[in-house]
Amino acid sequence: MYAVVKTGGKQYRVSAGQKLKVEQIPAEVGAEITLDQVLLVGEGESVKVGAPLVAGAAVKCTVVSHGRHDKVKIFKMRRRKHYQKRQGHRQNYTELRVDSIAA
Repeated sequence: MYAVVKTGGKQYRVSAGQKLKVEQIPAEVGAEITLDQVLLVGEGESVKVGAPLVAGAAVKCTVVSHGRHDKVKIFKMRRRKHYQKRQGHRQNYTELRVDSIAA
């Protein structure tokens, strides 16, 4: 069984037992959270597609850890203008373990 959930402005295809990194969620490590914005639920040949959400569907997850992704380096330059700008960014994330999918 799998589901497509929306969190942090992005969509993820998840199944039970899977770990995934999503945009930071304000929850303690070990806390159980419910992702209720489920766009699609599929099991074998049967697929339920929401319009826009599947009614009554939810994905239960456990917060495994919080962290920061690798640094992304931004470099801007205008040739012959003596302009160079260097910048870096590290995005925060929350790692989730999918426990169950209820349709």
